[in-house]
Amino acid sequence: MGYAALRLLFFLLIVKPFLLLATGINVRHRKRLPVSGPALIIANHNSHLDALVLMAMLPLHLLLHTRPAASAEYFLRNRWRAWFATQVIGIIPLTTAGGLPQAEVLEPVRQALMVGQIVIFFPEGTRGEPECLGKLKSGIAWLAEQLPDVPICPVRLRGLGKVLPKGDWLPVPFFCDAWVGEPLRWQGDRQQFMAEIAARLSGLNQDMSS
Repeated sequence: MGYAALRLLFFLLIVKPFLLLATGINVRHRKRLPVSGPALIIANHNSHLDALVLMAMLPLHLLLHTRPAASAEYFLRNRWRAWFATQVIGIIPLTTAGGLPQAEVLEPVRQALMVGQIVIFFPEGTRGEPECLGKLKSGIAWLAEQLPDVPICPVRLRGLGKVLPKGDWLPVPFFCDAWVGEPLRWQGDRQQFMAEIAARLSGLNQDMSS
């Protein structure tokens, strides 16, 4: 069986049923999600389930063209994990240790977008506390500046940090929500762009609480 078929079966038979039972995920404004690539989907990051949920929100035919950016240090730690992460989930491994230049770290993401893929990217860079939006790193601004025509779709996730928080391995059923915001693009100013990203994600959180 090829890796493409394995990925589709994994999401169809395991991920989607599990998320339905464990989270009952409620997606608001799903129609705002990208229908083709290239595109960036950005979200707050509180759980290992975040990327799987974002991928599962898309139609199955887009799965083979959708890849989450993730830490090479974590997901390539051993042979089995590396195979599953890269071949089944399809991550873009990013080497964040060692003080490499930002352009070198994010070049694999830029290349994926250049060939028309949808990339899931977490601007915080790492998992934070449940329901909290941490400080955003400037990598998203670098990507937007490099590819100003690529739409960026903000998504606020709620509840997944309680289903599977950082450091835990046993999921706890909990109703979760995902709120999809209007897409945005690079406007030419890094500081303004970062403020807009933070405001969009924070604003979505306020909408979800109303």
